[in-house]
Amino acid sequence: MATVSKLLEKKDKELVSVSPDTIIRDAIAKMAEKSAGTALVMDGPKLLGIFSERDFLRKIYLKDKCGTGVKVSEIMSTNLTTVTPDTTLEHCMNLMTDRRIRHLPVLDGDQVVGVVSIGDIVKYMVQEKEFVIKNLENYIVGPGM
Repeated sequence: MATVSKLLEKKDKELVSVSPDTIIRDAIAKMAEKSAGTALVMDGPKLLGIFSERDFLRKIYLKDKCGTGVKVSEIMSTNLTTVTPDTTLEHCMNLMTDRRIRHLPVLDGDQVVGVVSIGDIVKYMVQEKEFVIKNLENYIVGPGM
């Protein structure tokens, strides 16, 4: 069964992170630069929360607080669902579906080692299934045919 660690091996290692004092506009600019939907909120190596496009839309934009200098720490999500490298991708999908979230920080002990998104998981699973199908086709057809 596929695990988070297998997915992380194929994924870009760079994490998008901001400090809790980052102004929302700067956090969004950093996320846009990296084409990321979230940024981890870190105090050095410690994970404090996660800031998402959804946080911005619901807590800033819809409340007409744009341009007011709000810091990430004021609106970040802190009740985080995290996984470990050994967590199965199936379990990740169940967590994301049940909790209506799209990103899971990956922790090895207290250390953040990655983030997986629902898109990452779907892409990985599709690639794995295509690999299996190709191998089965080669087995059925046989060598040299």
